[in-house]
Amino acid sequence: MTIKAFLLEHLKTLSRTYDISVAVTTGNEGCLDKYGLDVRVIPVNIERKIAPIADIITLASLIRLFRREQFKIIHSITPKAGLLAMLAGVLTRVPIRIHSFVGQVWVTKKGFMRWFLQLADKITALCANHVLSDSQTQRQFLIDNKILPAGKIRVLANGSVGGVDTGRFKPDKVARKEIRDKLGLEESDFLILFMGRFTIDKGVLDLSKAFAHAFAGDSNVHLLFVGPDEEQLQDKIQELCPNTDRIHFIAYFSDIPEKWMAAADLLCLPSYRESFGDIIIEAAACGIPSLASRIYGITDVIVEGQTGLMHEAGNKNQIAELMYEMYKSGEKLYDMGRKARDRAIRLYSKEILTGAWQDFYRSVQ
Repeated sequence: MTIKAFLLEHLKTLSRTYDISVAVTTGNEGCLDKYGLDVRVIPVNIERKIAPIADIITLASLIRLFRREQFKIIHSITPKAGLLAMLAGVLTRVPIRIHSFVGQVWVTKKGFMRWFLQLADKITALCANHVLSDSQTQRQFLIDNKILPAGKIRVLANGSVGGVDTGRFKPDKVARKEIRDKLGLEESDFLILFMGRFTIDKGVLDLSKAFAHAFAGDSNVHLLFVGPDEEQLQDKIQELCPNTDRIHFIAYFSDIPEKWMAAADLLCLPSYRESFGDIIIEAAACGIPSLASRIYGITDVIVEGQTGLMHEAGNKNQIAELMYEMYKSGEKLYDMGRKARDRAIRLYSKEILTGAWQDFYRSVQ
């Protein structure tokens, strides 16, 4: 999922210069063939959640892999993969070890678990030669929480991991009609989109409660959830929204996210933690403004009042008020969408990010 969401263009470009292997959780070594990538896929089981025995086995597998292949550079993305790969890299003396921070799972934790997960990030940063952050506000957050010193972490270009394909993510009247027909919506209906994993930390229950409160009497306003239901929250969402005929669910979206975005009028991301709002810049490229939490990572990508609005994380009343305000704003909403697209093209195109990755790799050798 991480490769498909963020890294395809980078891998395609970098593979022209480097011999690249991808160590990833998969049972299919040909899983990237359809994308035309000249890379080797090495199956390595990496559990997303804490799993001590499985994690030790994975660490041993990575140590064997790194010793056998004698890689000059290893680059890890996501928390668990980062911890295990950087530890294995130190133990096998890989010369250049890079980790990209793309979110801190401990932000919403308390007590021992928060301390333990912070320690894991500190170990990851300590074992890496070079550390990247996908947003300036995440970089500062990591520095402020003493995860690593300021001189060791940088942001490439204007932020983001993969940037946005502005040729793929764009206003699309054909896709808008196709998706709306599929959902049984008229062009005059107002469609609010949430796209991502269905989890508590993503604020999906807050969004559901806010929607039910704000639009109890508006039969032409619909809410669409697109993504995997990782915490089995769909039934709970439907309980919170009595008008279930106006709540729609799409289980998986990896191949056509741009179509769902083209069909929407507003993106909502009421998350409690984000490292960077990639979904926001993709929606922006489609001409869709966003309503999202005012947290690090997201504040980098929304110009408040111009490309979207922000609310306090977890404040359901504020979410409801601002959703309704944007619904009623008429032409102002579409002006926000136009400004959001212009900004996405100017700052976050995939070409800018891929070029920054190339420059970075040249600089660390």
